Amino acid sequence: MTESTVAATGVAGLDDILGGGLTPHRLYLLEGMPGSGKTTLAFQFLLEGVRHGESVLYVTLSETTEEIRAVADSHGWSIDRIAIRELVPSEQSLEPGEQYTVFHPSEVELSDTTKKILDDVEKLKPARIVFDSLSELRLLAGNPLRYRRQILALKQFFAGRRCTVLLLDDLTAAEHDLQVQSIAHGALLLEHAMPAFGPPRRRLSVTKFRGREFRAGYHDYAIRRGGLEVYPRLVSSEHRSEFERTPLTSGVRGLDDLLGGGVERGSSCLILGPAGTGKSLLTVNFIVSAIARGEKAALFLFDEEKGLLIDRTRGSGSTS
Repeated sequence: MTESTVAATGVAGLDDILGGGLTPHRLYLLEGMPGSGKTTLAFQFLLEGVRHGESVLYVTLSETTEEIRAVADSHGWSIDRIAIRELVPSEQSLEPGEQYTVFHPSEVELSDTTKKILDDVEKLKPARIVFDSLSELRLLAGNPLRYRRQILALKQFFAGRRCTVLLLDDLTAAEHDLQVQSIAHGALLLEHAMPAFGPPRRRLSVTKFRGREFRAGYHDYAIRRGGLEVYPRLVSSEHRSEFERTPLTSGVRGLDDLLGGGVERGSSCLILGPAGTGKSLLTVNFIVSAIARGEKAALFLFDEEKGLLIDRTRGSGSTS
């Protein structure tokens, strides 16, 4: 698709999953538990807009500007060109005189919050907007009907002003709320798990994307300094290439003679044998032989430390 028909997210792997990026001037939902990287991804989305000369706005309903800038500094980002609107309740709201008695808070605070947001949009005319997070709007609305109507009203308002909107939801509600999913043009889910062994596992999925093809399923991602790195799941049919089915020699003449010249290129070969029979050494012979021919080779270890394997193969004379 051409640049005019997509809004890149600023994350190369995610753009690949989405077929280039988001459809502009639509409303999207980004879900994930606290710590899953929603805010990081949101800032990458806004910074990508800044790189394209767009006006962008970040509306925070739960964190202070100081906290947000600390997150940006940890990634080495400059967010001076991102307009930040902080709608966090001030310490004055704790005073008894500021507590509502006649009106329910949803009747006062939601309207006041919405008015501030709309005023900023009219003033800045942003092309990209992030709301962090929906849990605050949900609590301010007071009931599901009022909440849904508020989201619908915001969707119509931003669509008329050609804004691409990203709503963040930290999934802290007692039940998984599908209200916004049904309204949004697309929805992304960030998940992270702590297995009993090994590093944390993070994965991303596109749960909804209207009118566009996308790469379905789970995709791994990592949070590093500089933002999210997304690794689209591999699809074998997308990585086929033409090649000649010539034999790959092992460098061991007797074995190559037994195999009719070597292992056929493009095939799979399983080497079986009990411990100490030379399986690893035989595999290294194939690797060394490929490198000697000027080819690329990769060796993945699961049960043995890399340094130990290198020392053993050097001792056998397989490597220099």
